Amino acid sequence: MATLPKKCRSHRVRGKWPITLITDDNIIAGESWNITANGIFTYCKEQLHENETYRMVIGLPKKRYLAVKGKLIWSNLNGIDPNGTFSDMGFSFVKLFEEDRHLLKHAVSNDLA
Repeated sequence: MATLPKKCRSHRVRGKWPITLITDDNIIAGESWNITANGIFTYCKEQLHENETYRMVIGLPKKRYLAVKGKLIWSNLNGIDPNGTFSDMGFSFVKLFEEDRHLLKHAVSNDLA
């Protein structure tokens, strides 16, 4: 069995949270599947381009929101569900305000997200 790269072994919190992706031309609603302190696994109904950086707002429980920039590292656009949602999109966080980074690390480490 292959060993995951160290950054992929970060503590993950599973859950479905609303994600808003902001492009130059559009605002796209999506949903997360899991999140770490370094990135997020998400779904949305728009085709996004790998290696592009997107602004996003992540909705956490208790009406908390994170404003981040994430780079689309990988996607599986062949895995489309019956509703037309593209599956398997992984983002790596590239810009996160220090206050949001602290909130995210706390949420992930304590399974509060």
